[in-house]
Amino acid sequence: MKYQELFSKIDSLLQSKEQVIVSIDGMSAAGKSSLAGLLNETYDCNVISLDSFFLRPEQRTDARLAEVGGNIDYERFLSDVLGPLQAGMPFEYRPFDCRTMDLCDPISVDIRSLIVLEGVYSMHPYFHTGCSADNVSTIGVFLEVDKTLQRERLIKRNPALYDRFISEWIPMESAYFDHFEIAERCDFVFVAETKQQQNSCI
Repeated sequence: MKYQELFSKIDSLLQSKEQVIVSIDGMSAAGKSSLAGLLNETYDCNVISLDSFFLRPEQRTDARLAEVGGNIDYERFLSDVLGPLQAGMPFEYRPFDCRTMDLCDPISVDIRSLIVLEGVYSMHPYFHTGCSADNVSTIGVFLEVDKTLQRERLIKRNPALYDRFISEWIPMESAYFDHFEIAERCDFVFVAETKQQQNSCI
């Protein structure tokens, strides 16, 4: 199994820690949501998507968008999600809807032993500096994908947004990965495979 080492690490930590947080960062279309779904099927964990914390229109100033890693509302994510998580308290947050460009109704979260933070920017240093605790352990996962496969997946996923991914969002992600050395800071790095490659390993 491709993620066996990750699952073994999670199993080991759950035996000794009250809470384990898995942050799944990485390239667009590399399989972050799929891995989060697999973890949820296996562990019945909390899954929180960083896509719910993109900037609201009034936050999208030139200065903020020019900031490396600034394409996410990291302040709200820290206060509304990570703060309560680290305190072991139930919480709620309001996900951002890219269609309405506004916040949706609150989602209530009852904290479980395993929490998965999924999406680009989930390993932002703003979240992971000075946030460790004796009873909590964090695992960083970085997913990579070949550029050709990435483009094929993006076109299939949402052709209307493909040009924005290529010209706007992927360059911002790449700057964030490089500037903060995100892959190097993660515990695990996995490379996305085509279905043909997956089948050849069975």
